[in-house]
Amino acid sequence: MDKVLDVQAEALQAIADAESLQALQDVRIQYLGRKGSIQALMSEMKSLPKEEKPAFGQKVNVCKQVVTEALEKRQAELNELALVSRMEEEKIDITLRGNDLHLGTTHPLIMIQQEIEDLFIGMGYKIAEGPEVEQDFYNFELANIPKDHPARDMQDTFYIDPNTLLRTHTTAMQMRELEKAKGKTPIKLICPGKVYRRDDDDATHSHQFMQCEGLVVGEHITLGDLKGTLEFMANKMFGEGRKIRFRPSYFPFTEPSVEVDVSCPFCNGKGCSVCKGSGWIEILGAGMVHPHVLEMNGFDSEKCSGFAFGIGLERVAMLKYGIDDIRNFYINDTRFLKMFDRFD
Repeated sequence: MDKVLDVQAEALQAIADAESLQALQDVRIQYLGRKGSIQALMSEMKSLPKEEKPAFGQKVNVCKQVVTEALEKRQAELNELALVSRMEEEKIDITLRGNDLHLGTTHPLIMIQQEIEDLFIGMGYKIAEGPEVEQDFYNFELANIPKDHPARDMQDTFYIDPNTLLRTHTTAMQMRELEKAKGKTPIKLICPGKVYRRDDDDATHSHQFMQCEGLVVGEHITLGDLKGTLEFMANKMFGEGRKIRFRPSYFPFTEPSVEVDVSCPFCNGKGCSVCKGSGWIEILGAGMVHPHVLEMNGFDSEKCSGFAFGIGLERVAMLKYGIDDIRNFYINDTRFLKMFDRFD
């Protein structure tokens, strides 16, 4: 019995002296392992008289339980000490400056698109969307450009097959909206999006660019309504005091058709290098919707009229932000894009 008490005392002292979880594990193995001191006590029972064996076995079991509980208690203490030590080592000084987060900015073309959208939504227009992979029927034929029409030469097209292409203008979206309307008016919408034409990329041309076209159809729509709308847009996009002028032009889906100039925002119409001394800058094409386009889409051209216009977003961004090369919009140069943080 004295030997059991001695082993128990030794074990408790070893547990108290253990300064780490590994040292405590060594103590566990030393006393509770299959070849440990307490298991060795159990093997001595065979040499005891029969009447002493139960009391001895009970004493050894009590010793084992006391040592097990001491081990668990010491393990909890060491775990807590380890956690406190780890927290001390990993603590963060909240007074230190944090890491700089290098966030991107809105792309300048998206800025222009959002600005135009906000402007026209405020005037009661809706935003129309459509597929970039388009059918020839919507891209050309409903826009009064039938097969073999000379106007198709104005737009060198990426064809996927004879009836499928990458849209050359967002007019295709207008044709889809006219078809959906089934002759009902009024219609007021703008169609922003990417368009594609086979072109040699240089400082002012790209095979991919962005347009925003507008369409209004109803009763008693006049060229004066078109001019008032575009003048309002020019003042909002390029600053108050802008004037616009119409020059005769040709587009197959409008008649009459006009090229639209805005008074130069850089010299206020006096003449400078940007406007090449003319005081005017061309910004878009427009006109009254061709009666044949209305009729093909189910409208009575005797009762209904409308106007349409189309503006290149790159053109507006280049003028507004003083950018001299259209390729800057597409090369993903972060130095260029970072300049627009102040506009975002």
